[in-house]
Formats: sequence, structure tokens, C-alpha cells
Amino acid sequence: MPGRHIDPSHITGAVGAFVKKNAVCVIAFAAALITSFIVPPDAEYLSYPDFKTLACLFAVLATVCALKNVSFFFVLARRVVSLFGNMRLCALALVYVTFVGSMLIANDMALLTFLPLGWLVLEATGRKKEAAPLFILQNIAANLGGMLTPFGNPQNLYLYGRFQIPDARFALIMAPSFALSVALITVCCLVFFKNEPLSLEKCPVKLPALRTAAYIALFALSIVMVFRVIPYWIGLAVVAIALFFLDRKALSQVDYPLLFTFLFFFIFSGNMSRIEPVRDLLTSLLEKNTLVFSALSCQFISNVPSAVLLSRFTENYPALLVGVNIGGTGTLIASLASLITFREYMKHFPGRASKYVALFSAFNFSFLGILILFNSIFPPA
Repeated sequence: MPGRHIDPSHITGAVGAFVKKNAVCVIAFAAALITSFIVPPDAEYLSYPDFKTLACLFAVLATVCALKNVSFFFVLARRVVSLFGNMRLCALALVYVTFVGSMLIANDMALLTFLPLGWLVLEATGRKKEAAPLFILQNIAANLGGMLTPFGNPQNLYLYGRFQIPDARFALIMAPSFALSVALITVCCLVFFKNEPLSLEKCPVKLPALRTAAYIALFALSIVMVFRVIPYWIGLAVVAIALFFLDRKALSQVDYPLLFTFLFFFIFSGNMSRIEPVRDLLTSLLEKNTLVFSALSCQFISNVPSAVLLSRFTENYPALLVGVNIGGTGTLIASLASLITFREYMKHFPGRASKYVALFSAFNFSFLGILILFNSIFPPA
């Protein structure tokens, strides 16, 4: 029997579609691959990935998919609309809950939890056109809200332990930038969202009580993993096994390209930290202005890798701490949390990447400029 003919154009089209849909993942892979020629793979590569972060991301993604499948976020979104009643108050509520969530469960987890909620509010009320500004402000809220606590952003947790920063001292360093961030985000919500009433069509949905309770429990377990209450590998195993029996579809819906994007960026940043000219350049720049150059470093290699890399070349931890936090605003890769937002937006608007990135850059670089200027006038103590 003759072999089945495969049309090369179909393969090319499939590859092109994958690249277009997962452009950031492809770029991250290319960056990791290129730097691997400069720093050949060896045993140290095994220390690059933050396996706890990857495990927590998988667990949260999987449980959020399961909750979506029982319409949990749909019901919650309708509750938000009925409680607040207009677009401006709903936007403020969604941005603030992301802000607070990032302080408690870390910025990545806050976005994974509350971006779907924001989308469902817009979808249920016919306001999808406002997805870009809402997502972007939720993203900024997650990155800047997490700065106040040692566990709010991954780089905070690292620097908190690296320099043994006392709790009160940590809060004192971050409080001025945090307060300014709250004010700026509030002003943006008031300016960019109108005080227009929102209406909902009647659509009664009954949640399956036992399955919903089980998924909420698994989501809570995922958050407990973030706080290291239990070893991440135990939590990962429990979530994976439970969903295998309760909702196998949720496991197939996990955004695996996002997980690989994080993995590739871990490899890229690990290799960058081992390139001697890069290390020499960063050392000289940090001596001139630790805060500014740590914030700028985030724009190219992200805030977590910047914190790990730069902490080896300076003892000025107050400036470094503030720099890698406010540096989470700016480019799309300044914070890996921003990739989560970008991916979520592209799921709903696959053909609008350039418009989103333009608006994202306008918001983020404005925040970055204001925060750098503020900290230049009032340096962190």
C-alpha cells in the first residue's frame, strides 16, 4: 500500500501557526539555544530552573482550568458585576484584588487566578474591547503590588534571604514606591474606565458542589506550595493525580508553552550570568547607579534573573531591591508575569499582538519612568 502523501504546505502552515501563537516561547527558546553555544551545556545547567516555580505554575494552571470547566469563574464574574454595577468600579475591584493577591500569593499566581475573572466580567457584559487596558493594569498591579512583602515577588524572596533583610526594614524600603504605585494605578482606573452601568442577561448556572469544593481545595493546596508549607513535589503529585481522576480535560488544557517559556528563560539567564564580559559590564554599571541599572537590566533579562545575577556584584541591597521590583514594568520580558498576561490576552485576540504590545509599552514605560524619577529624588533608605 503506497505511503500517505504529506503536503509540505500543511506542515509549513502548522509550524507558522504555532510560531505565531507562541511567539514568546519561540523567542525564549532561541535565546536559550544561542547562549548555549557560548556556554556549552554542563552539570551547572541543572541549577538554572526554579523547579518550585514551574511546579506551582503547573498546579495553579491546572486547577484554574478545572474551575473554569465547572463555570466557577463565570459565576464569580457575574457576582462581581452585580455587586459593583458599573465598569469603573468593576475595573477598580479587579485591579485591587490582583494587587492584594500578589502580596499574598505572589504575582504569577495572582494573575493566573484573576485574569480569567477579569475576562469573564468583560465577556458577560459585552465589554471585550476594554480587555487590553484591564489586563495591562492587572499586570502592573501584580508586579508592583507584590513588592511590599518578601514573598510577593520571586526576586523579593531571593533577596530577602540573600541579604538577611529584617521584616521591618524590608517594608520600610518598599513602602514609598508601593504607595506611589497604588496611587498611579488608581488614577489610571479612574481615567481609562468610564462610570457606565453594566447589565447582565439572565443565565442561571448551578455549580456542582462536590467537584467545585474539590477544585477549590486543590487550588488552595497550590497556593500552600508557594509558601513552602509542603514540599512542592508532594503538592504537584496530589494535584496531578486528583485531576487525572476528577477532570482529565483540565490537564490537557494547561498552557504548556507558557511553562516551557519560563524554562527557556531560566536557561538563558543562567547562561548570561556565566558570560564574563556581561558580568564585568554589570559590575561597572552597578557602581554608578545600582537602582537605575538594576531596573534597566530587568528590561533585557527579566527581574528574577537580574536579582540573582546583580546580587553578586553589589551590597547596596535597598537600591537593588527597589530596582528589580519597579523594573518589572517596562518591556514584555521585564517580568515573567507579564508573559502570563500576554498569553491570556492572545488566547482571546490572536491577531492583535502589535496593538497590545504598543499599549502595554505605553503604560509600563510610563510607570517605570515615574517610579525611577521618584526614587532618584527620594532614594531608598
